Amino acid sequence: MNQSPHNSWLHRFAVLTALATLTLLGIGGLVTSHGAGMAVPDWPTSYGYNMFALPFHFWKGGVFYEHSHRLVASGVGMLTMILAVWLWFSETRRWMRWLGVIALVAVVLQGVLGGLRVVWFKDQIGIIHATLAQLFFALVCAIALFTSRWWVERRPPARLNGGLEQAGSETGAPLRWLFLSTTILIFLQLIIAATMRHEHAGLAISDFPLAHGKLWPDMSDAAVERYNQQRMEVVSLKPITTFQIGLQMAHRIVAVMILIGVAACAWRGAKTQLRRLTFTWLGLILVQIALGVWTIWSNKAADVATAHVLVGAFSLVTGVLGCIICNARLAGNKTPHVVGDSQCSTIRTVSV
Repeated sequence: MNQSPHNSWLHRFAVLTALATLTLLGIGGLVTSHGAGMAVPDWPTSYGYNMFALPFHFWKGGVFYEHSHRLVASGVGMLTMILAVWLWFSETRRWMRWLGVIALVAVVLQGVLGGLRVVWFKDQIGIIHATLAQLFFALVCAIALFTSRWWVERRPPARLNGGLEQAGSETGAPLRWLFLSTTILIFLQLIIAATMRHEHAGLAISDFPLAHGKLWPDMSDAAVERYNQQRMEVVSLKPITTFQIGLQMAHRIVAVMILIGVAACAWRGAKTQLRRLTFTWLGLILVQIALGVWTIWSNKAADVATAHVLVGAFSLVTGVLGCIICNARLAGNKTPHVVGDSQCSTIRTVSV
Protein backbone atom coordinates (compact mmCIF):
# COMPACT_ATOMS: atom_id res chain seq x y z
CA MET A 1 0.00 0.00 0.00
CA ASN A 2 1.27 3.49 -0.85
CA GLN A 3 1.94 6.15 1.68
CA SER A 4 -1.11 8.14 2.77
CA PRO A 5 -1.24 11.62 1.17
CA HIS A 6 -0.97 14.57 3.52
CA ASN A 7 -4.33 15.95 4.70
CA SER A 8 -3.69 19.40 6.13
CA TRP A 9 -7.18 19.77 7.63
CA LEU A 10 -6.94 16.40 9.36
CA HIS A 11 -3.60 17.45 10.85
CA ARG A 12 -5.03 20.77 12.02
CA PHE A 13 -7.94 18.98 13.64
CA ALA A 14 -5.55 16.60 15.41
CA VAL A 15 -3.60 19.61 16.72
CA LEU A 16 -6.88 21.20 17.87
CA THR A 17 -7.75 18.00 19.74
CA ALA A 18 -4.31 17.98 21.38
CA LEU A 19 -4.71 21.64 22.47
CA ALA A 20 -8.17 20.89 23.86
CA THR A 21 -6.69 17.96 25.78
CA LEU A 22 -3.98 20.22 27.19
CA THR A 23 -6.69 22.64 28.34
CA LEU A 24 -8.49 19.74 29.98
CA LEU A 25 -5.30 18.72 31.80
CA GLY A 26 -4.94 22.26 33.10
CA ILE A 27 -8.51 22.42 34.39
CA GLY A 28 -8.11 18.96 35.92
CA GLY A 29 -4.99 20.20 37.68
CA LEU A 30 -6.94 23.15 39.07
CA VAL A 31 -9.68 20.80 40.30
CA THR A 32 -7.17 18.76 42.30
CA SER A 33 -5.16 21.79 43.44
CA HIS A 34 -8.31 23.43 44.79
CA GLY A 35 -9.56 20.19 46.36
CA ALA A 36 -12.71 20.43 44.22
CA GLY A 37 -12.90 16.84 43.02
CA MET A 38 -16.15 16.21 44.90
CA ALA A 39 -17.64 19.69 44.51
CA VAL A 40 -20.30 18.15 42.28
CA PRO A 41 -21.36 15.01 44.19
CA ASP A 42 -23.29 13.15 41.46
CA TRP A 43 -22.57 11.76 38.01
CA PRO A 44 -23.48 11.71 35.11
CA THR A 45 -25.89 14.40 36.32
CA SER A 46 -24.76 17.57 38.11
CA TYR A 47 -26.85 18.28 41.22
CA GLY A 48 -29.63 16.30 39.55
CA TYR A 49 -29.56 18.39 36.37
CA ASN A 50 -28.44 17.38 32.94
CA MET A 51 -24.73 18.15 32.85
CA PHE A 52 -25.20 20.69 30.06
CA ALA A 53 -28.12 22.43 31.76
CA LEU A 54 -26.76 23.15 35.24
CA PRO A 55 -28.10 26.60 36.28
CA PHE A 56 -25.43 29.27 36.56
CA HIS A 57 -26.15 30.01 40.22
CA PHE A 58 -24.46 26.68 41.04
CA TRP A 59 -21.23 27.78 39.36
CA LYS A 60 -19.43 29.02 42.44
CA GLY A 61 -16.23 28.03 44.21
CA GLY A 62 -15.16 24.46 43.62
CA VAL A 63 -18.25 23.72 41.51
CA PHE A 64 -16.93 26.12 38.87
CA TYR A 65 -13.70 24.12 38.47
CA GLU A 66 -15.29 20.67 38.65
CA HIS A 67 -18.21 21.43 36.34
CA SER A 68 -15.95 23.23 33.84
CA HIS A 69 -13.78 20.11 33.88
CA ARG A 70 -16.80 17.98 32.97
CA LEU A 71 -17.87 20.25 30.13
CA VAL A 72 -14.38 20.51 28.61
CA ALA A 73 -14.01 16.73 28.98
CA SER A 74 -17.23 16.29 27.00
CA GLY A 75 -15.84 18.57 24.31
CA VAL A 76 -12.59 16.58 24.13
CA GLY A 77 -14.62 13.39 23.86
CA MET A 78 -16.58 14.81 20.92
CA LEU A 79 -13.39 16.00 19.18
CA THR A 80 -11.79 12.58 19.67
CA MET A 81 -14.83 10.83 18.20
CA ILE A 82 -14.70 13.06 15.12
CA LEU A 83 -10.94 12.51 14.82
CA ALA A 84 -11.34 8.71 15.05
CA VAL A 85 -14.07 8.66 12.38
CA TRP A 86 -12.05 11.00 10.13
CA LEU A 87 -8.98 8.81 10.45
CA TRP A 88 -10.97 5.66 9.77
CA PHE A 89 -12.45 6.92 6.50
CA SER A 90 -9.55 9.01 5.17
CA GLU A 91 -6.34 7.25 6.22
CA THR A 92 -4.74 4.62 4.00
CA ARG A 93 -2.36 3.68 6.81
CA ARG A 94 -4.20 0.96 8.66
CA TRP A 95 -2.23 1.45 11.88
CA MET A 96 -3.30 5.11 11.90
CA ARG A 97 -6.95 4.12 11.66
CA TRP A 98 -6.51 1.88 14.69
CA LEU A 99 -4.69 4.63 16.60
CA GLY A 100 -7.87 6.69 16.21
CA VAL A 101 -9.93 3.81 17.60
CA ILE A 102 -7.56 3.44 20.56
CA ALA A 103 -7.83 7.18 21.25
CA LEU A 104 -11.63 6.97 21.21
CA VAL A 105 -11.66 3.99 23.59
CA ALA A 106 -9.21 5.78 25.88
CA VAL A 107 -11.27 8.98 26.10
CA VAL A 108 -14.45 7.00 26.86
CA LEU A 109 -12.63 5.03 29.55
CA GLN A 110 -11.23 8.28 30.92
CA GLY A 111 -14.72 9.75 31.22
CA VAL A 112 -16.04 6.65 32.97
CA LEU A 113 -13.12 6.67 35.42
CA GLY A 114 -13.78 10.31 36.22
CA GLY A 115 -17.41 9.54 36.94
CA LEU A 116 -16.61 6.49 39.06
CA ARG A 117 -14.14 8.60 41.06
CA VAL A 118 -17.12 10.73 42.10
CA VAL A 119 -19.65 7.94 42.58
CA TRP A 120 -17.35 5.59 44.50
CA PHE A 121 -15.31 8.33 46.21
CA LYS A 122 -12.05 6.47 45.62
CA ASP A 123 -8.71 8.29 45.47
CA GLN A 124 -7.18 5.25 43.78
CA ILE A 125 -9.46 5.78 40.76
CA GLY A 126 -8.33 9.41 40.67
CA ILE A 127 -4.72 8.23 40.37
CA ILE A 128 -5.58 5.99 37.40
CA HIS A 129 -7.68 8.81 35.90
CA ALA A 130 -4.76 11.26 36.11
CA THR A 131 -2.27 8.75 34.67
CA LEU A 132 -4.50 7.83 31.74
CA ALA A 133 -4.98 11.54 31.01
CA GLN A 134 -1.23 11.91 30.47
CA LEU A 135 -1.13 8.85 28.20
CA PHE A 136 -4.10 10.11 26.21
CA PHE A 137 -2.44 13.49 25.68
CA ALA A 138 0.71 11.77 24.43
CA LEU A 139 -1.36 9.60 22.07
CA VAL A 140 -3.21 12.57 20.55
CA CYS A 141 0.09 14.45 20.10
CA ALA A 142 1.54 11.39 18.35
CA ILE A 143 -1.47 11.35 16.00
CA ALA A 144 -0.82 15.04 15.28
CA LEU A 145 2.81 14.16 14.45
CA PHE A 146 1.83 11.25 12.18
CA THR A 147 -0.64 13.42 10.24
CA SER A 148 1.82 16.31 9.78
CA ARG A 149 3.31 17.20 6.41
CA TRP A 150 6.78 16.75 7.92
CA TRP A 151 6.07 13.11 8.76
CA VAL A 152 4.07 12.20 5.66
CA GLU A 153 5.94 13.90 2.84
CA ARG A 154 9.54 14.70 3.82
CA ARG A 155 12.34 12.61 2.35
CA PRO A 156 15.92 11.99 3.52
CA PRO A 157 18.39 14.57 2.15
CA ALA A 158 20.91 13.43 -0.41
CA ARG A 159 23.75 14.39 1.90
CA LEU A 160 23.69 13.41 5.56
CA ASN A 161 25.44 16.21 7.38
CA GLY A 162 26.13 14.96 10.89
CA GLY A 163 22.60 13.75 11.46
CA LEU A 164 21.31 10.79 13.38
CA GLU A 165 21.38 8.70 10.21
CA GLN A 166 25.09 9.36 9.71
CA ALA A 167 25.88 8.65 13.34
CA GLY A 168 24.07 5.34 13.02
CA SER A 169 25.13 2.82 15.63
CA GLU A 170 27.65 5.21 17.21
CA THR A 171 25.16 7.91 18.31
CA GLY A 172 21.70 6.97 17.07
CA ALA A 173 21.15 3.75 19.01
CA PRO A 174 22.45 5.09 22.37
CA LEU A 175 20.35 8.24 21.94
CA ARG A 176 17.29 6.13 21.19
CA TRP A 177 17.75 4.11 24.37
CA LEU A 178 18.42 7.25 26.40
CA PHE A 179 15.17 8.75 25.10
CA LEU A 180 13.24 5.58 25.87
CA SER A 181 14.59 5.00 29.40
CA THR A 182 14.22 8.66 30.38
CA THR A 183 10.67 8.81 29.01
CA ILE A 184 9.79 5.74 31.07
CA LEU A 185 11.25 7.51 34.11
CA ILE A 186 9.10 10.56 33.41
CA PHE A 187 5.99 8.38 33.15
CA LEU A 188 6.90 6.72 36.46
CA GLN A 189 7.36 10.18 37.94
CA LEU A 190 3.90 11.24 36.75
CA ILE A 191 2.38 8.19 38.45
CA ILE A 192 4.19 9.13 41.69
CA ALA A 193 3.00 12.72 41.29
CA ALA A 194 -0.61 11.65 40.67
CA THR A 195 -0.48 9.46 43.76
CA MET A 196 0.88 12.38 45.80
CA ARG A 197 -1.80 14.77 44.57
CA HIS A 198 -4.69 12.39 45.18
CA GLU A 199 -3.26 11.29 48.53
CA HIS A 200 -2.87 15.00 49.44
CA ALA A 201 0.83 14.38 50.00
CA GLY A 202 2.08 17.37 48.02
CA LEU A 203 3.43 19.00 51.17
CA ALA A 204 4.30 15.87 53.12
CA ILE A 205 7.73 17.52 53.14
CA SER A 206 7.29 21.26 53.47
CA ASP A 207 10.88 22.44 52.97
CA PHE A 208 13.48 22.35 50.21
CA PRO A 209 16.32 21.60 49.52
CA LEU A 210 16.31 19.85 52.90
CA ALA A 211 13.55 17.47 53.98
CA HIS A 212 12.20 18.37 57.40
CA GLY A 213 15.56 19.97 58.10
CA LYS A 214 17.67 16.96 57.03
CA LEU A 215 19.08 15.42 53.87
CA TRP A 216 16.89 12.38 54.61
CA PRO A 217 13.90 13.02 56.91
CA ASP A 218 13.30 11.23 60.18
CA MET A 219 10.37 8.89 59.42
CA SER A 220 9.76 7.52 62.91
CA ASP A 221 6.23 7.65 64.37
CA ALA A 222 7.24 10.35 66.83
CA ALA A 223 8.75 12.48 64.07
CA VAL A 224 5.67 12.10 61.84
CA GLU A 225 3.44 13.16 64.74
CA ARG A 226 5.62 16.23 65.20
CA TYR A 227 5.44 17.05 61.49
CA ASN A 228 1.64 16.89 61.60
CA GLN A 229 1.55 19.33 64.49
CA GLN A 230 3.65 21.79 62.49
CA ARG A 231 1.91 21.22 59.16
CA MET A 232 0.51 24.29 57.38
CA GLU A 233 -1.01 22.77 54.23
CA VAL A 234 -4.42 24.33 53.57
CA VAL A 235 -5.55 22.14 50.66
CA SER A 236 -6.17 19.12 52.86
CA LEU A 237 -6.63 18.57 56.54
CA LYS A 238 -5.57 14.94 56.40
CA PRO A 239 -2.48 14.13 58.48
CA ILE A 240 0.58 13.01 56.59
CA THR A 241 1.94 9.49 56.94
CA THR A 242 5.32 7.77 56.70
CA PHE A 243 4.29 6.42 53.30
CA GLN A 244 3.56 9.93 52.02
CA ILE A 245 6.92 11.22 53.20
CA GLY A 246 8.65 8.31 51.46
CA LEU A 247 6.61 9.03 48.32
CA GLN A 248 7.74 12.66 48.37
CA MET A 249 11.38 11.60 48.72
CA ALA A 250 10.98 9.13 45.84
CA HIS A 251 9.57 11.99 43.77
CA ARG A 252 12.67 14.08 44.45
CA ILE A 253 15.09 11.23 43.73
CA VAL A 254 13.39 10.35 40.42
CA ALA A 255 13.47 14.05 39.47
CA VAL A 256 17.25 14.01 39.79
CA MET A 257 17.44 10.83 37.71
CA ILE A 258 15.28 12.42 35.01
CA LEU A 259 17.48 15.53 34.93
CA ILE A 260 20.57 13.34 34.46
CA GLY A 261 18.83 11.32 31.73
CA VAL A 262 17.61 14.35 29.77
CA ALA A 263 21.00 16.07 30.14
CA ALA A 264 22.61 12.93 28.70
CA CYS A 265 20.16 13.05 25.78
CA ALA A 266 21.07 16.70 25.16
CA TRP A 267 24.77 15.84 25.27
CA ARG A 268 24.35 12.88 22.91
CA GLY A 269 22.06 14.83 20.61
CA ALA A 270 24.14 18.03 20.50
CA LYS A 271 25.77 17.08 17.18
CA THR A 272 22.73 15.47 15.58
CA GLN A 273 19.65 16.81 13.84
CA LEU A 274 17.76 16.30 17.11
CA ARG A 275 19.78 18.98 18.89
CA ARG A 276 16.86 21.42 19.10
CA LEU A 277 14.49 18.76 20.42
CA THR A 278 16.87 17.50 23.10
CA PHE A 279 17.78 20.97 24.34
CA THR A 280 14.09 21.95 24.43
CA TRP A 281 13.47 18.84 26.52
CA LEU A 282 16.25 19.82 28.90
CA GLY A 283 14.75 23.31 29.22
CA LEU A 284 11.35 21.83 30.05
CA ILE A 285 12.85 19.65 32.79
CA LEU A 286 14.66 22.62 34.33
CA VAL A 287 11.41 24.62 34.34
CA GLN A 288 9.61 21.61 35.82
CA ILE A 289 12.10 21.34 38.67
CA ALA A 290 11.84 25.09 39.33
CA LEU A 291 8.03 24.82 39.46
CA GLY A 292 8.29 21.86 41.83
CA VAL A 293 10.47 23.87 44.20
CA TRP A 294 8.12 26.86 43.87
CA THR A 295 5.16 24.60 44.68
CA ILE A 296 6.78 23.73 48.01
CA TRP A 297 7.89 27.28 48.81
CA SER A 298 4.45 28.71 47.91
CA ASN A 299 2.67 26.24 50.21
CA LYS A 300 1.28 24.50 47.11
CA ALA A 301 -0.35 27.49 45.44
CA ALA A 302 -2.97 26.17 43.02
CA ASP A 303 -1.74 27.99 39.92
CA VAL A 304 1.89 26.99 40.53
CA ALA A 305 0.98 23.35 41.20
CA THR A 306 -1.15 23.27 38.04
CA ALA A 307 1.68 24.74 35.95
CA HIS A 308 3.88 21.99 37.38
CA VAL A 309 1.37 19.41 36.11
CA LEU A 310 1.21 20.95 32.62
CA VAL A 311 4.98 21.16 32.16
CA GLY A 312 5.16 17.53 33.28
CA ALA A 313 2.71 16.64 30.51
CA PHE A 314 4.82 18.54 27.97
CA SER A 315 7.93 16.71 29.22
CA LEU A 316 6.29 13.32 28.73
CA VAL A 317 5.04 14.21 25.25
CA THR A 318 8.48 15.49 24.22
CA GLY A 319 10.00 12.20 25.33
CA VAL A 320 7.37 10.12 23.52
CA LEU A 321 7.73 12.07 20.28
CA GLY A 322 11.51 11.91 20.61
CA CYS A 323 11.33 8.12 20.94
CA ILE A 324 9.13 7.93 17.83
CA ILE A 325 11.46 10.13 15.78
CA CYS A 326 14.60 8.32 16.96
CA ASN A 327 13.16 4.93 16.05
CA ALA A 328 11.96 6.19 12.68
CA ARG A 329 15.41 7.59 11.87
CA LEU A 330 17.24 4.42 12.86
CA ALA A 331 14.73 2.31 10.94
CA GLY A 332 15.39 4.62 7.99
CA ASN A 333 19.03 3.48 7.97
CA LYS A 334 17.86 0.00 7.03
CA THR A 335 15.40 0.90 4.26
CA PRO A 336 15.87 3.13 1.22
CA HIS A 337 12.32 4.42 1.06
CA VAL A 338 9.03 4.86 2.89
CA VAL A 339 7.04 1.64 3.04
CA GLY A 340 3.46 0.67 3.59
CA ASP A 341 1.31 -0.58 6.44
CA SER A 342 2.93 -3.95 6.88
CA GLN A 343 6.30 -2.33 7.50
CA CYS A 344 5.20 0.93 9.14
CA SER A 345 7.93 0.62 11.78
CA THR A 346 10.55 1.25 9.07
CA ILE A 347 9.29 4.68 8.05
CA ARG A 348 12.22 6.94 7.25
CA THR A 349 12.07 10.63 8.12
CA VAL A 350 14.35 13.64 8.07
CA SER A 351 15.47 16.44 10.29
CA VAL A 352 13.21 18.49 12.55
